[in-house]
Amino acid sequence: MAVNPKKILLLGPAWPYRGGPALFMTFVHEALKGEFEVRFVNFIMMYPRLLFPGTTPLDVSSVHHKKVPGPRLLHTLNPWYWWKTAQYIRRENPDLILYDWYQPFFGPMFFGIGLLLPGRLRKRMVAITENVISHEARSIDRFLTIIGLYWSRAFLALSHQVEKDLKPFQKNRPVYRSELPVFDAYQKSALTRDKLLQKFGISTEDRVLLFFGYIRHYKGLDLLIDALKILRNEDNRYRLLIAGESYEDVNLYHQQIEKNSLRSAVYFQEAYIDNAEVGDWFEVADVVVLPYRSATQSGILNMAYGFHKPVIITDVGGLGEFVREGKTGIIVKEASAASIAAGIETFFLQKETTNFAEEIKKQISGNAFSDIKNTIGQIVEGIAPRY
Repeated sequence: MAVNPKKILLLGPAWPYRGGPALFMTFVHEALKGEFEVRFVNFIMMYPRLLFPGTTPLDVSSVHHKKVPGPRLLHTLNPWYWWKTAQYIRRENPDLILYDWYQPFFGPMFFGIGLLLPGRLRKRMVAITENVISHEARSIDRFLTIIGLYWSRAFLALSHQVEKDLKPFQKNRPVYRSELPVFDAYQKSALTRDKLLQKFGISTEDRVLLFFGYIRHYKGLDLLIDALKILRNEDNRYRLLIAGESYEDVNLYHQQIEKNSLRSAVYFQEAYIDNAEVGDWFEVADVVVLPYRSATQSGILNMAYGFHKPVIITDVGGLGEFVREGKTGIIVKEASAASIAAGIETFFLQKETTNFAEEIKKQISGNAFSDIKNTIGQIVEGIAPRY
């Protein structure tokens, strides 16, 4: 611990909320707490029920990740909690206020909190930008993003693509770089290999593809299902595991599976996967497929790396920044079923001669998140000195 460590205040989700941002902010807290005096302000309400497309934003898993201590004060709709958050920040008087930005809906809340702070504290606000504009942006999103990033004195971008997306909002403010950590927080499967095969109804000869995470149009599950049809026309060993809660009409995917006569080749669990069972899905898969139509970066990719599993990605947004072609995965140049099928075939050919797991271990060792303490130290000294 440094002498008189700087105080960092983090604003964002953590347990009891679920999903990538909550896991990311937990990793940030863990990375910083040994070097800085860290405070954390969590959400008390993220989304009203009418605006949340899933079952619940809360993590109802039987096993939880680390719980981050701190008050739950962030409320996206209630200005009373904006005032309470601002009062808490005043009392703590941090050297730096880092807030997690990935959703334009949060714009009024972060603008309101900044507005209620004195100028000396407002000048210490910095946005960690996971995304700038959401993947499914609406016309109002640009305005909400402008006000949500209004008080940020600098930005911490998590990919080159995010850095590019910041340009219209940057206004000569400095941009620092890091990236998502490798999410190795999930426990290994408690099942033997034979039990895993039995659970998913697959054999040792099958070529197992995994699609994991929230199901949304931009994530391209429909493209992967069509790609599976192409593959099985030549080789019926290909199998697809689909795990995730759908944020749209899931029946469309079931109809597509039936239309392509793929029911026997697809294991589909339309639900948020309990943390204790995540390892089952990744460990039984040969490769994780991210057939996205658009993206910045992906927590699913970093979850795959946490299990030393290679990935097949479409070359959209910032995904390609984190994949070494032919080493940690395959980069598909076009988000189409034919291109994805070709990329999958290429992977299984290269799997015979490439130790993807070892290459992923090398990739993990160079993960930029490991240097986030130094990066945030630079931000503190560069734009938010107390004295």
